[in-house]
Amino acid sequence: MKKGVLLVNLGSPDSPEPKDVKKYLGEFLMDERVIDIPFAARTALVKGIILNTRPKQSAAAYKKIWWAEGSPLIVLSERLQNKIQKQVDIPVALAMRYGSMTIKKGIQELVDKGVDEVLLFPLYPQFAMATTETITVLTEELRQQYFSNLKIESVSAFYNKPDYIEVLSNSIKNHLEGTNYEHLLFSYHGVPERHIRKSDVTKSHCKIDGSCCVTPSEAHEFCYRHQCYEVTRLVAEKLDFKEGSYSTSFQSRLGFDPWLQPYTDRTIERLGKQGIKNMAIVTPAFVSDCLETLEEIAMEGQAIFHEMGGKDFTTVPCLNDDDEFVHLLSKWITEWAESSVEIS
Repeated sequence: MKKGVLLVNLGSPDSPEPKDVKKYLGEFLMDERVIDIPFAARTALVKGIILNTRPKQSAAAYKKIWWAEGSPLIVLSERLQNKIQKQVDIPVALAMRYGSMTIKKGIQELVDKGVDEVLLFPLYPQFAMATTETITVLTEELRQQYFSNLKIESVSAFYNKPDYIEVLSNSIKNHLEGTNYEHLLFSYHGVPERHIRKSDVTKSHCKIDGSCCVTPSEAHEFCYRHQCYEVTRLVAEKLDFKEGSYSTSFQSRLGFDPWLQPYTDRTIERLGKQGIKNMAIVTPAFVSDCLETLEEIAMEGQAIFHEMGGKDFTTVPCLNDDDEFVHLLSKWITEWAESSVEIS
């Protein structure tokens, strides 16, 4: 069998113009694993309210961070793909869960090259319904409908793999070298609390009560909250951070339902009010810099910090196409390609 790899990231509008942003948001927000409410209610919310109000605002945000080459997330993902392709001996394709670079097109690209066994590689360190799960579910639907003879296996969450933690820690250390930050904030993309409970395979462990994420359980395999806090803990341990010099928060909430807390914007505000003058922030839920890191954090977050009296606000880039990260992913891919044992 000929093997190939499909890297999958979130996606992006084709342009920062309102019409393209509206089309992208419509696909994204109508995903039942993103807004997980009944179809009729989701349709009324997304098409009746959000798509009539949000596209112009989001388009203005995209315009602030858009590069000459295109969407930063797309450009950075393509750079990652190209670098990996140079280090491995099997075809590597790139797709997005939402937008015009569809998963179907990515699979077809591999099939056209003779591939009949695919390693599906969601570019998310942590598992979540709205990221890894929606990718794997859609890919299986596409396989059954269009590529029934194709064998596909998926890379599971790699948030706690020692070599990943080492690469992430090295990146943070290198980017913060020479800065006199007083506090490092680990900001992860938020999800509704109900997503955590829905992903709980035990149906009883995830109470989001301050103790469940540090109490061993099989639920942790699919618990986004636990996996985020674990990344923070492992990096802090690796870099020998002092207690109190770092913390974890969650960004990008939507609507009025309870989302994971503490919220990033309020945490930045609190740190400024407490007299922190120099802070740094890293976003380990994202592999590639995107709207949420370049605009929401680096621009809006910095503005909040300065309003609260803060001085220096340092943002640590995502791993993007960092050479160590490229080497690590290439190593994992090569190990899979050369082995008959499934990757995990």
